[in-house]
Amino acid sequence: MNEINMVPFIDVMLVLLIIFMVSAPMITTGLIDVPSVGKSRAQPESVLQVLIDGQGKLKFKQDKSEPEALDLSALVQRVKAAQAGNANVPVVISADRKVQYESVVQVMDKLQGAGVLRVGLSVKSGGNAR
Repeated sequence: MNEINMVPFIDVMLVLLIIFMVSAPMITTGLIDVPSVGKSRAQPESVLQVLIDGQGKLKFKQDKSEPEALDLSALVQRVKAAQAGNANVPVVISADRKVQYESVVQVMDKLQGAGVLRVGLSVKSGGNAR
């Protein structure tokens, strides 16, 4: 008799199948709490904006003035000068969607390294995110 007996193999496989079928519903799936964009109750009276265009060039805008083009070190000095009286004035970074995330992180890092307390990112509200 040169045949392999498959009955014990089938028995083991059926027992494993039953174990997995019974234990699968007991496994709890992990939930991830993704932060959502909150709405502020009151707008701050003054906001400093850092604009990053599609080519990665930096611009600084204070309140309703025209944006001025600056390099990274001059931008940090300009923000610190604008916050001279009040360190709680928020700085909002608005970047074009074509900009690499690395340049946004560099701006945030330089601002926070210079002692700017409130640095945030601007987001577009709407359902057509790509």
